[in-house]
Amino acid sequence: MRKEHKNPRGGLTKKGREFFKRKEGSNLKPPVKTGTNPRRVSFAARFAGMKGPMKNPDGTPTRKALALRAWGFRSVESARNFAKRNKRT
Repeated sequence: MRKEHKNPRGGLTKKGREFFKRKEGSNLKPPVKTGTNPRRVSFAARFAGMKGPMKNPDGTPTRKALALRAWGFRSVESARNFAKRNKRT
């Protein structure tokens, strides 16, 4: 994936989403920052269990941390709590 497809604040750019649509047939949508949208709950549940650091050795945030921020979460714990509160059984 090229740098132009990655949003520097986390996630994919519009160009990146179009790239995956052409390449794999995916229908990716931009992040939902607030509310209890089912996509946001699903993202929170997936990322709540994701292992790995939130910062690189040089102190910059990892892509994981940037993606969480793009979806409106400040940490893995906040995503986990949100998913637990809002998931449907």
